[in-house]
Amino acid sequence: MSSDPDSAAEQLDGADDEMLEPVVATGRLTPGLHLVATPIGNMRDITQRALDTLRIADLVACEDTRHSGMLLKHHGISARLISLNEHNEAHRIPQLLEHIRQGGSVALISDAGMPTVSDPGQRLVGAVVGAGLHVESIPGPSAVLTALAASGLPTTPFYFGGFLPHKKGARTTMLTAALQRDCTSIFFESPYRLVDTLAILAEAAPDHRVVVARELTKKFEEFKRGPASILLSHYQTKTPKGEITLLIAPVDPPKWLTW
Repeated sequence: MSSDPDSAAEQLDGADDEMLEPVVATGRLTPGLHLVATPIGNMRDITQRALDTLRIADLVACEDTRHSGMLLKHHGISARLISLNEHNEAHRIPQLLEHIRQGGSVALISDAGMPTVSDPGQRLVGAVVGAGLHVESIPGPSAVLTALAASGLPTTPFYFGGFLPHKKGARTTMLTAALQRDCTSIFFESPYRLVDTLAILAEAAPDHRVVVARELTKKFEEFKRGPASILLSHYQTKTPKGEITLLIAPVDPPKWLTW
């Protein structure tokens, strides 16, 4: 990508409308699989391109048809919904592949954020790519990047480990590795296990900087930053609720990190 702003502007001016906004320009989708990022909390956090895609797609595959139905209803979209989750993904793949082969379009969404990222859809994307069919990604909300940007920790590079394991032994192994990593580590965690997770961190490295990002983009959004031992004490007295993203500082933080 060119680093010259003037050159980039010239390239943008020279692009046609269909290239920039294919859904709006043509009124149809390219046959294939279209990955659509959806809000992680605030229903207004969705792009116009995502809405256009969901409105026009032949099928909208989603984790929970009831949950996604509320999002579509909020935006005045009537779509043909089909479930795709960890329990039925293997069964659905041949059906969706055949639909795409016949010239159809499938929009894939998850309950929140970008599909396939700690959500169902990875096997479907692999199957569509393996069949030589079209896959397109419509960017949008991400709990990982939303938390990272406002964390106050170094943003590049970073490590994303998905959901921490339920079992304490496996969780301890992952957290120990994070404490020794030379970049910011990010995980999803359940509010029911957060105190236990902070206890593991506090025992291993009580002064290590940690961030708990809770209920991102929602009414009660909260960022708590500080040493692991301090955050442990806080959540031992105040029961955590809602969706949680946990960030752990690099083993050797930069000098500008003063909190």
